[in-house]
Amino acid sequence: MVFDDASQKSSIVAAGLYNPVILKRFTEVWKAKEQLDIALPVYKTLERDLNITIDNKLKLLRRFTSIEEQNLWFNACDKINLEPFLSTQILKNTNPFIDAQYGFGQVLQTGRLDTEVLIKAYKAFLTDKNWFFNTKFQYNKLQIATNKLNYEDIEAQYIVFSEGFGVKQNPFFKHLPLNGTKGEVLTIKAPDLKLDFGIKSSVFLVPIGNDKYYVGATYNWKDKTHLTTEEGKNELVAKLRTFMTCDFNIINQRAGIRPTVKDRRPLVGRHADYKNLYILNGLGTRGVMIAPYVADKLYKYIENKQPLDPEINSNRFQ
Repeated sequence: MVFDDASQKSSIVAAGLYNPVILKRFTEVWKAKEQLDIALPVYKTLERDLNITIDNKLKLLRRFTSIEEQNLWFNACDKINLEPFLSTQILKNTNPFIDAQYGFGQVLQTGRLDTEVLIKAYKAFLTDKNWFFNTKFQYNKLQIATNKLNYEDIEAQYIVFSEGFGVKQNPFFKHLPLNGTKGEVLTIKAPDLKLDFGIKSSVFLVPIGNDKYYVGATYNWKDKTHLTTEEGKNELVAKLRTFMTCDFNIINQRAGIRPTVKDRRPLVGRHADYKNLYILNGLGTRGVMIAPYVADKLYKYIENKQPLDPEINSNRFQ
């Protein structure tokens, strides 16, 4: 049974990029290969079972701003862990509305997951089975016994809290150091641009079809609201204008709070005192890649008693 009152926005707001390289520093994402090996088959299965298309393979290019960045890219290409994910060829820019005099480096094994379509379809699937409650979960109604849980007329063996930044209201897990980082994204329409690949520069520019593009994202560590701001919009437009020259219209602006943790690792595990309460959280800026991976680890921990990696185990903060 799933409870969701739509109070958390980060999964809907997300551009949905999966990318195995940290493109600011040309370093590998933590356990990138393991994450992709689990995530991509999961999304393929969801596409089949829900009769949707969500995994859109997308060419992703890192825009270079100097010869030094090109050299750093080539150094990264020589690293064993990064070799499968970086092309050694410098691509020249051919788009008249993109300023990229030093060219691009291509990241391999990238794509964009349509999180909005996935969530909508999965909610419909759950609703059809009478497994979905579009309502706020009332923590004070949860009755905890040794081997079972009761919530109103529901009896269950376990509960998993996957609340994103909403965990700050959860009396069982709010002590965990989940900080939350606000991000804002724009959807723009740029009919002249005709871009069929994503660009990572000072911001991401990601085509989503019909001359529309995602532009994002901002990072705000103080504001914990889901409200869009003029400052966020102006920051994104200014950064976009550093490399894109054609006209565009802003057709949407959205904001969400990413569930970020101070050590940049997920929060997965069991409550210290209540053995049937679990958490799956802290996926940060890379939820599309990491969610199936950590969900698999938590399932095997609960059902098969397989120990959790200490790096992700939430008990590291007890």
